[in-house]
Amino acid sequence: MSNHYYSRNPGVEHNRQTHQAELRGYALKFVTDAGVFSKSGVDFGTRVLLDAIELPAGARVLDVGCGYGPIGLTAAKLVQNGQVTMIDINERAVELAKENAKLNGISNVTVLQSDIYEAVESEMFDVIITNPPIRAGKATVHRIFEEGYELLSPGGAMWVVIQKKQGAPSAEAKLQSLFSEVKEVTKDKGYRIYLAMK
Repeated sequence: MSNHYYSRNPGVEHNRQTHQAELRGYALKFVTDAGVFSKSGVDFGTRVLLDAIELPAGARVLDVGCGYGPIGLTAAKLVQNGQVTMIDINERAVELAKENAKLNGISNVTVLQSDIYEAVESEMFDVIITNPPIRAGKATVHRIFEEGYELLSPGGAMWVVIQKKQGAPSAEAKLQSLFSEVKEVTKDKGYRIYLAMK
């Protein structure tokens, strides 16, 4: 069994904790566990991304690599008349994200276990948001960009956070090869936020 947060079934002992976070003005609670990304609380890159994103009212949003849910659940608060789909390969993360949606009284979300986009490949979205699993490798990250492009409606947007030292320049180049417009929206402590428009 693999113990990576991007494994289907993390083979580590449970160590459940509850953390509170204020994200985009919303006070949220998150149950986390061993074997999921950033189990000790919402990571800095996710916070920078959430502070930057702009979502159209009523948007259909996809959170790729949702973990225990901070991005997708915050997005659901921001698009209360929209619908957010959250996907992750990690079974433990998916169960936590479902639990955290209930814990925070958020109902406009669907959480699915999915190897990249396999569970949603017949759907279309207005916005895709991802804090990609860098440790899964460049090929996986680039697949998220390539296959995500195909799932975006015309004029759709992909928001990405990535650290400069973990491949931001190559990620930006890959996005530019796919999308009609790519801009660096903000940067903070080495984290870059990219907005790619279809």
